[in-house]
Amino acid sequence: MSYSRETNPQLDYTQQQISQQPGMQQFYNNGFGGPFQPGYGQLPGPIVTQPGVQPVPGQPTAQSSDWMIMPAGIPNCPRGLEYLTTVDQLLVKQKVELLEAFTGFETNNKFSIKNALGQKVYYAVEENDCCTRNMCGPSRPFDMKIFDNYRNEVIHMHRPLACSSCLCMCCLQSIEVSAPPGNVIGSVEQEWSICAPSFRIKNQLDEVVLRIEGPICTFSLCGDVEFNIMSLTGENIGKISKQWSGLAREIFTDADFFGITFPLDLDVRMKAVLLGATFLIDAMFFEKSGNRETDRPGML
Repeated sequence: MSYSRETNPQLDYTQQQISQQPGMQQFYNNGFGGPFQPGYGQLPGPIVTQPGVQPVPGQPTAQSSDWMIMPAGIPNCPRGLEYLTTVDQLLVKQKVELLEAFTGFETNNKFSIKNALGQKVYYAVEENDCCTRNMCGPSRPFDMKIFDNYRNEVIHMHRPLACSSCLCMCCLQSIEVSAPPGNVIGSVEQEWSICAPSFRIKNQLDEVVLRIEGPICTFSLCGDVEFNIMSLTGENIGKISKQWSGLAREIFTDADFFGITFPLDLDVRMKAVLLGATFLIDAMFFEKSGNRETDRPGML
């Protein structure tokens, strides 16, 4: 027998537990203070995997983690670079170090690397000693270790001590990229120039496969600074963009945002080398010494 307000005036109807009738969907709240009516059903959940990509068994899914799911079954792909097979854009965000921001004391840089959906792909940690960081400043040598979700080092980058000025044409900047560590897959080498910076992207055979061309002025004035990725035929196929991160962040820290775009079908090894080029460009043009801006026109 059902109840009504007339027969039970003390019973609050809104607190009754309504049993689900056959053929009816269970009531649930729609987020606006009221229940859906019978027959509407639940809304579809968010898409958490890329169509056509099978997750690795045992790896956390997007429902329980904000990490990207590693594609499986990729032939002839270095271990750890499977993530790069399905992306044409990477977002690199440097962590703000409070000690460095307030005191100017250089600390090891840390970065999170995400895809276009905001899912974490890798995280990177700079490795060198305290004396090197504070004595050499932005020109310091370093090893950049890049880890995946399982804390495995999948990419290793080495930047030797060198000079970026056009006055030292015989000792220019470079960075070597290995994946997995110990297996060199390519390198980035600065080209000698007086005006705009430029770089060569080489493969594991030391052959030039791409070039990077930067602007004459790399000082960020409330806007992005773009380094174009060029093919050997002169076609623009992507860019490395230093993105404006806000006035306070730009003035008081050297924690930067970068975006990298490249063709989806580009060799994953070259995608990893372009990631290395991003760290080299950051160190050369956007890393401050004691929170002091040192940018200058051209390559003087």
